[in-house]
Amino acid sequence: MKIVVAGTGYVGLVTGACLSEIGHNVTCVDIDKNKVEMMKQGISPIYEPGLDELLKRNHDAGRLDFTIDYKNAYKDADLIFIGVGTPEREDGSANLDYVFNVCKQIADNVKNDCLVVVKSTVPIGTNDKIEEYLKEKVKNNVHIEVASNPEFLAQGTAVVDTLYAKRIVIGVESKKAEDLLREVYKGYNQPIVATNRRSAEMIKYASNDFLALKISFMNEIANFCEMVGADIEDVAKGMSFDPRIGDKFLNAGIGYGGSCFPKDTKALHWLANDRGYELKTIKATIEVNENQKYKLFRQAKNRFGSLKGLKVAVLGLTFKPGTDDLREAPSIPNVRRLLDEGAQIVAYDPVGIDNFKRIYPNEITYANTPEETLKDADIAFIFTEWNEIKSLDLSVYKELMYTPIIFDGRNCYKIKETKERNVDYYSIGRKAVLNFEKHLEKEKDMAVAIGQ
Repeated sequence: MKIVVAGTGYVGLVTGACLSEIGHNVTCVDIDKNKVEMMKQGISPIYEPGLDELLKRNHDAGRLDFTIDYKNAYKDADLIFIGVGTPEREDGSANLDYVFNVCKQIADNVKNDCLVVVKSTVPIGTNDKIEEYLKEKVKNNVHIEVASNPEFLAQGTAVVDTLYAKRIVIGVESKKAEDLLREVYKGYNQPIVATNRRSAEMIKYASNDFLALKISFMNEIANFCEMVGADIEDVAKGMSFDPRIGDKFLNAGIGYGGSCFPKDTKALHWLANDRGYELKTIKATIEVNENQKYKLFRQAKNRFGSLKGLKVAVLGLTFKPGTDDLREAPSIPNVRRLLDEGAQIVAYDPVGIDNFKRIYPNEITYANTPEETLKDADIAFIFTEWNEIKSLDLSVYKELMYTPIIFDGRNCYKIKETKERNVDYYSIGRKAVLNFEKHLEKEKDMAVAIGQ
């Protein structure tokens, strides 16, 4: 069968590459000619471990191709996967323009009966509307059916998450569509959950929003731990042995980011409000996360009063390790606040700097290593727990920084270790370690200025 994938972002490109890996012939469509040429050479336009190898291997084998010619691609396709973005609108609702642009292209060019499979995250009921639209627009008695097939990949582990999925969800309205998708996915040998389209759409939102809720819950508990003298690391460990809770998504920090959780929580909350129902837990999840992202900034303000003139080392820019994605990364608004305070920023990230430069091209300095970032810094912020950062020995902070004062948003270090290394260490859900005894002139001068 001929499979076409619309979109070559995280969802579309990983989908196409992995389907070709299990033996299917796949054509990925994108409007950017330069991206298409890159992908034909086995170069992924996005940073994702293992993806370059998949692209090259399957393109060289003749199973995976890339094109800007959507007209010919859609013309005789048996299956068309839609994997384009559904970004957040200002009111929190999902923007479906990209999805329906693809649908228009399909309607204008498809000549054979085909199944359109929507992998993009769309509000409940959207696939019904897509099928209505296609049946109205498609000509020449071509039969079109639509299925929902949400993705559950995580950036940084997307290839593994797809090839070794915990489950494959298919939302269909006919036995024919179900059988076709089962045939497509039999090479994965993973459990298939078959349901109707609306339930499949809800499974995606409910899954992401529940994980976001767990993160916000643990961050709330972490904040309270600081007030009562408990340690969130020990609390999380004690909780994790209960199989009803599990050991995933129990890490406290400065909140979630990325392309999914922020967008999907707001979209589901908006959708419920639009139906006259308030999802109170989702509303709280969003509010907690928005507050949590500034936790380190508040800690620094409480410590210094003013951050003007301080040299600030920023370690980690992406929303999580393993990706170059900056969408909803806590680093972005925090850097803005630090700049507004008058701080001088030196930033490091192993893969995210080029993308960050598009946001802050001239206002901050970029370093090539964590050590270069820390040199002569007054304070250090850890926003992303890259291995290059969390493996850094605390003695390096002590040796290189002007004052070794660390604000760690990802709890990279053990409290016991920080106590032994004579650094001041603020983290999430744990008591601050204040054992750096040398009060340097810069901090004294600021204290005097605040007193005046």
